[in-house]
Amino acid sequence: MTSEAPVETLNVNAAPAERGAEDARAPEGGRVNLFSLSREQMEAFFVEQGEKAFRARQIMKWMYHRGVLDVDAMTDLSKRQRAWLKEVARFDLPEVVTRKESRDGTVKWIVRVANGNCVETVLIPDRGRNTLCVSSQVGCMLDCSFCSTGKQGFNGNLSTSDIVGQVWLADAELRARAAPGEVIRPGEPGGVTNVVLMGMGEPLLNFDNVVAATDLMMDDLAFGISKRRVTISTAGVVPAIYRLAEVSDVSLAISLHAPYDPLRDELVPINRKYPIEDLLAACRHYVAGLGERRSLTIEYTLLEGVNDSLDDARALAALLRDVRCEINLIPFNPFPGSGYERPDEGRVRAFQTLLMNAGYATMLRTTRGDDIDAACGQLVGQVEDRTRRKERYIARRRAGEMA
Repeated sequence: MTSEAPVETLNVNAAPAERGAEDARAPEGGRVNLFSLSREQMEAFFVEQGEKAFRARQIMKWMYHRGVLDVDAMTDLSKRQRAWLKEVARFDLPEVVTRKESRDGTVKWIVRVANGNCVETVLIPDRGRNTLCVSSQVGCMLDCSFCSTGKQGFNGNLSTSDIVGQVWLADAELRARAAPGEVIRPGEPGGVTNVVLMGMGEPLLNFDNVVAATDLMMDDLAFGISKRRVTISTAGVVPAIYRLAEVSDVSLAISLHAPYDPLRDELVPINRKYPIEDLLAACRHYVAGLGERRSLTIEYTLLEGVNDSLDDARALAALLRDVRCEINLIPFNPFPGSGYERPDEGRVRAFQTLLMNAGYATMLRTTRGDDIDAACGQLVGQVEDRTRRKERYIARRRAGEMA
């Protein structure tokens, strides 16, 4: 089993422009996309334009709390101010290309982002909670062997507004479902209550835009989602975890998937650059800053005959003994040519039971949306691959079929 992740090219300390960070002032006819601005940036922008800073609060409430983007409907602005706003600002969102709904209620959107490529966003409703799985890159720079996204190659980072726009679009659909007179408030039941950056891409390789987007998700004037309910998932970009600890207290999930370096080198090739010992040191540092009542989430995809034995479970329990965490087990979701199989339920339950008996809170993720290819590890989007990885992957699949 081999993977071609370009771990030697990763540069988490690059300048924002190198990582594709969005220039919030990039003009389209001289107008600024307000979805790219934080509260502080929007206040500064309006002050520069000769307006009062509180205009930002007014407009953010229209954008995020009421879901209104029609300037003429912003009735607490004067006619002159509405005309001025149309001249200096715009409200650009990703374009919905397709929408599919699973038999279990999961919804998957394919949305076209600013660079013309498409990514996927998944809404998972569950007993009053609406969890949105958001993409952060077009494709992925990494090539985890069990993930379909990595096989699509990589085209670039999403802008802040591309990421925030996915949340706005999902929230707008949920708001439209409300009963007459019912008010859906951001971050509360009925709207998007949880966001996980577990869609397409490695979030910490799009550091600035992801941090800016999660800050907006947690801002009370935007989506107002609790920091406990906004989660960044990473395959283990160690320097970026330390950077994140300096600027955010968002929840963090680690895609571990193996308790030993040789196996993780194969499954998650970035491990060759940042091995497990270094990764867990960064995790301990991060969780120490969250306070005693919060913990990390360890994600572990179970692959039949690869990492799902009871010996593997014992090794995982020993590995995590001094890491404050809960464990999320994910039975593998198949995709064509992956070369992996999903373990049977008995094997999965035995793995979970051993971890629980070892003292770990261990959840078993229920597969959702697999009939519309919306389950974990199945997202592919529409990527104009700059790496040629997809071309090589298809060639290997065809060679295997002919063998």
